[in-house]
Amino acid sequence: MLSGKQKRYLRSMAHHLDPIFQVGKEGVSGHMITSIGQALERRELIKVSVLNNCGEDRTEVANDIAKGADAELVQVIGRTIVLYKESENYKTIELPR
Repeated sequence: MLSGKQKRYLRSMAHHLDPIFQVGKEGVSGHMITSIGQALERRELIKVSVLNNCGEDRTEVANDIAKGADAELVQVIGRTIVLYKESENYKTIELPR
């Protein structure tokens, strides 16, 4: 579980990132969650965009992805989701205490 200070730090780091995944009308699939998990292992911090034609609520989508990828939900702002997961092999982000 991330503290408020850690979430603020991660939000500031994610500000300059572009979304690398999009959730569309098909919603969240198992393949997408697997791909997001692999991207999180490599990058640790990613953004996911929820398109307008997605029928699900963006908060539910964010929770589904975070739960499926075993990641921490940092932020849901507008239609953008920020996720963090500490990498086992490619650790680059050092969180404040």
